[in-house]
Amino acid sequence: MLINKEEKFYLDGKPFQILSGGIHYFRVPPAYWKDRLLKLRALGLNTVETYVPWNFHEPKKGQFHFTGLANIEEFIKCCQELELKLIVRPSPYICAEWEMGGLPSWLLKNQETILRSSETVYLKHVEEYYDVLLPKFKPFLYQNGGPIIAMQIENEYGAYGNDEAYLNFLKQQYEKHGLETFLFTSDGPAFMKQGSLEQVTTTLNFGSKVEEAFEALDGYKPGSPKMVAEFWIGWFDHWGGKHHTRDPKEAARVFEELMDRNSSVNFYMFHGGTNFGFMNGANHYDQYYPTITSYDYDSLLTENGEITEKYKEIKKILSQYIETPENYVSKLKTNAYGDITLTESVSIFDVLSEIGVKKQHLTPLSMESLDQSFGYTLYRTDINRKGTLTFRTDSIRDRCHIYINGRFEKTVYINDLDKEVSLNFPNENNVLELFVENMGRANYGEHLTDQKGLVHNIWLGEQYWFNWEMYSIELQHLPKNYIGEDQRFPKFLKGSFHVDDVADTFVDLKGFKKGNVFINGFNLGRYWEKKGPQHTLYAPGPYLKEGKNELIIVELDGTQQTSVSLIEKPILHPREIKSD
Repeated sequence: MLINKEEKFYLDGKPFQILSGGIHYFRVPPAYWKDRLLKLRALGLNTVETYVPWNFHEPKKGQFHFTGLANIEEFIKCCQELELKLIVRPSPYICAEWEMGGLPSWLLKNQETILRSSETVYLKHVEEYYDVLLPKFKPFLYQNGGPIIAMQIENEYGAYGNDEAYLNFLKQQYEKHGLETFLFTSDGPAFMKQGSLEQVTTTLNFGSKVEEAFEALDGYKPGSPKMVAEFWIGWFDHWGGKHHTRDPKEAARVFEELMDRNSSVNFYMFHGGTNFGFMNGANHYDQYYPTITSYDYDSLLTENGEITEKYKEIKKILSQYIETPENYVSKLKTNAYGDITLTESVSIFDVLSEIGVKKQHLTPLSMESLDQSFGYTLYRTDINRKGTLTFRTDSIRDRCHIYINGRFEKTVYINDLDKEVSLNFPNENNVLELFVENMGRANYGEHLTDQKGLVHNIWLGEQYWFNWEMYSIELQHLPKNYIGEDQRFPKFLKGSFHVDDVADTFVDLKGFKKGNVFINGFNLGRYWEKKGPQHTLYAPGPYLKEGKNELIIVELDGTQQTSVSLIEKPILHPREIKSD
């Protein structure tokens, strides 16, 4: 069992330096877990670190999911097979630029629930989840012959709150389930006091300024082993921003400082992967910053698992301190499959009854109140007034297409500076439709209780409007019927392509504006061509098949494109986009 004494970690009674890399199993196709882990081992690392996202494993209250991308037990077995140690971070909250920081959105249905606190309703939900999750880890503890050497209690809690009773409750959950393993907390140097427990090891998260960080740790907990639970070697991107990179030699230089101090290190990220589906998070500071689909993170492996220059520079440093293995040569490949003609299309308005869940209510309900986690919600009501009516868009989260009597009027976005919209209603009786997209809940900071959809009724023309019809559209099911009369976007655009040699590829969305792409029913994630910096979506080979494959684009804003291209390399940088 891992212990710490005399400022060092010991495993089996011998000094043990943790050399770890972060891989999130839920961001990597299971067929590729072994490939990524072999590359980690070939670098010279001895340990893998992963988060466990609550909302991925309990997407609806009481409905648990542990298959496919969510099969954490198979991931653990894969680590064990390759003789890699494992650090598991199953905190109720993980941040990780993941939807709502891993917390399930159904927690927001009861607005009195106090997240990440010792409030009783929240703790009951955590305990019921842990009663299912934590027993899965016990057979895999190191002392039981498994790879797990350490587990995290909560994640960067000092940057959120100071409820010590909450941290102690989580610690007691490990004890309740017999998880006698090494426990730790992790925080930035400025927040470790509020995020730590006295009898639990404190670790640090940072990307530079090694001496300052460890001096702060020594000042707070003298004699602590020096562990960087997250050594940030890159960074994540948001829509409308630049693609973040960090110079490989500079990252290697800081790593060398850590090795000179015999520090334990976890590279965040060793391999970032992809925010498939609707699972990207967002940051909300001065404004709302939704994270892109790629979680490339400028890490040691690219989004599709290729070795980078940064990987090579780190290995040069590491080889000065330990004997590193030979390089692992991957057999994975990437193909360009060319253009795919989109032969069928249908407006989302023509298939609402097939893909949506309908509900009527006196007032519009938020997505959470509709038991909807992500995707889109269509709100519809009658406006029995004629003329120009004005309303503020504060109630819309996050982006909305507005229609009057079936005609598109405008799109509004949470970051619009002008929050006032005037709409012309031409008839005495009109139909108002608001098609709202959830672009990812905040995963960090004060806006964690980030409800989506229409979060309260709109005050239109100096009055409220009642009696709403709503359709929840999570796109768990795609339309089978491509026959319809409505020509409005959003639309489903469908085409097929033939594959003889299955490999990874990238969907080039040039000419499209905003939406999601599905291959053989699997949601590759979001695109937003005008915003960038991401202009392609990674389509992993395991989601293709020999023979006929189906590609469906959900285009929100409108396009004249009748084909889409599958190319060999990603485009993850600004490219010139003409204004609408």
